[in-house]
Amino acid sequence: MPEGPEIRQAADALERAIAGQPVDAIFFAFEHLKPYEAKLTGTAVSQIQTFGKALVTCFDNDLCIYSHNQLYGKWMIRQAHHYPNTNRQLRLAIHTAKKSALLYSASDIEVWPQDEIGHHPFIRKLGLDVLDMSVIAAEIRDRALSPTFRRRRLTGLLLDQGFLCGIGNYLRSEILFVGGIHPTCRPVDCQPEQLDHLAEAAIVLPRQSYAHGGITNDLELAALLKSQGYARRQYRHWVFGRQGQPCFRCGTAIVKDNTGGRRVYFCPTCQPA
Repeated sequence: MPEGPEIRQAADALERAIAGQPVDAIFFAFEHLKPYEAKLTGTAVSQIQTFGKALVTCFDNDLCIYSHNQLYGKWMIRQAHHYPNTNRQLRLAIHTAKKSALLYSASDIEVWPQDEIGHHPFIRKLGLDVLDMSVIAAEIRDRALSPTFRRRRLTGLLLDQGFLCGIGNYLRSEILFVGGIHPTCRPVDCQPEQLDHLAEAAIVLPRQSYAHGGITNDLELAALLKSQGYARRQYRHWVFGRQGQPCFRCGTAIVKDNTGGRRVYFCPTCQPA
């Protein structure tokens, strides 16, 4: 599933392709949304917002389209009315004179009045957005220590969009590693400096991933490894996807574990139990 940085990158690409241009045609695959095709044709996309892993396409007639890629959804941008050769099912298409924005495979698509989108059942339950530049580390640390969250294991808590939104599986492992925290720990188990590191990592890493194409590793180290011919998967992350490979900091083999049906990676030396 794409995480917050990937959704924001998709939103940026969509804005560059279709924002501010008259919509020539729009297509909804779902019958209950068909009446909105006429209402949105002739309008223009005014902006595209993201709320964690959800994307909201706003139009200048005060309507907006809420979409969530979930596990399989994917946005594609093509020349106007040109479609890729794919077995995916087209669920939403926004056509302008020059470009088409195509959403495949997603099933969570709705049309809302813009002034009510904050009441959407998914959006209204979201926690702090790690890509919101107004969010600071102290807010995250204090939230982690609140009675609601302080006794929850961090492997589950970091995936809870009601705690922090925009974090998924790869960011979870990376944040725990940079925080120096073992996956079995809870906020209440952590030393103050550990929570400070965790809170800082929870905003720095997603923002770095957004700005640098998904790289959460040290940027200088990643650049060095790339120049030496390493594949992207070998230098992109500190620990995620690197089971059995040496930790970039201490050389210990990275461990892969499963919790709640989701894989988590950690260094047993840098993140002692």
